[in-house]
Amino acid sequence: MRLVLCDDNRLLVEALAAALKTWGHQTVAITTSPVAGIAAVAEHMPDACLLDLRFPNGEHGLSAARQMRTRYPGTSVVVLTAAHDKDVAWEAKEIGVAGVLSKDQNVTQIARALDVIASGGVVYEPAPSKRSLAAPPRRQYELTPREMEVVARIVAGQSTEQMSVQMNIATSTVRTYVKNLLTKLGAHSRLEAAALASREGLITTSDSPSWRTRATASRGSA
Repeated sequence: MRLVLCDDNRLLVEALAAALKTWGHQTVAITTSPVAGIAAVAEHMPDACLLDLRFPNGEHGLSAARQMRTRYPGTSVVVLTAAHDKDVAWEAKEIGVAGVLSKDQNVTQIARALDVIASGGVVYEPAPSKRSLAAPPRRQYELTPREMEVVARIVAGQSTEQMSVQMNIATSTVRTYVKNLLTKLGAHSRLEAAALASREGLITTSDSPSWRTRATASRGSA
């Protein structure tokens, strides 16, 4: 399938695009905002658009999905979300979205879902039962402070090179941190790690690591 990917975390979407390529799916555009995603669909007329559910500044993926389905019905829309929301699934069905997939799925599952959609099917993850709505006990991942910082940087979309410069460590050391934390999280990629960190609440605004302050200050002084 020819795809447009739309997510505010460009690094993770680029990794997903590269992984989907091995399954025969071609990414024709990567965008980081709903407006840009709609424009890319208009320009490329892809077979499908993989669209994040929530964006900064209060933008919502379902609003963009509705516009895509109205203006470009030849493009299937697949919503990627880090949270399971029954109301979102119902609204997506009303809009005509071809699928709602969790970001914590591995690339194989996403690729297989795209194959189903390519054949005219729809893929919706089953809604959680009432029993599953109770919050499960939080798993302890035992990440070191450095690994927690790397997770936060992955969620923020930083590359290995950016982490190396800002953390003042070698790129090989960054890769070692990433490898170790992926093992501890049971994730197979940075995409899965970021989705898991968001779902498990590993990174919160209250954490506010000092590197965020430094990065903001350096941008302001540039």
